[in-house]
Amino acid sequence: MDPELLRHPRRWRVDFIRQFMVVIGPISSVYDFFTFGVLLGLFHANERLFHTGWFVESLATQTLVVFVIRTSANPFRSQPSRTMLISVAAIVLIGALSPYTPLGPWLGFRPLPALLLGALVVLTVTYLVLVQAVKTWFYRRHGLG
Repeated sequence: MDPELLRHPRRWRVDFIRQFMVVIGPISSVYDFFTFGVLLGLFHANERLFHTGWFVESLATQTLVVFVIRTSANPFRSQPSRTMLISVAAIVLIGALSPYTPLGPWLGFRPLPALLLGALVVLTVTYLVLVQAVKTWFYRRHGLG
């Protein structure tokens, strides 16, 4: 939690949370389509490569986004707990490395080409930047930012 919220807790309004979900949620779906386009259009991914790339991108975006949505502030100015930081980093690292382990083929994964891995990093970063921008706009619109 941000220290400010600990000093001055506030009640969350269900309508606010619902509106936030309606605004932020579709960004994930749009990025799924971007990822599909990259995987199929640029890399001509077969089923295993598609499965692996989508898994890695989805795990990274949907795990790392917690740093963005956990605070109304800039996520770089709001320090998460060490436990959260380590656990999220471990999840993303394990997911990204799993295609390169003996477990990878068992899960239907194959190693990602370096260029595709770079494209997935770009997609993940732009997703997080867009969510932060929309979140900032949303909080300001509601007089909270």
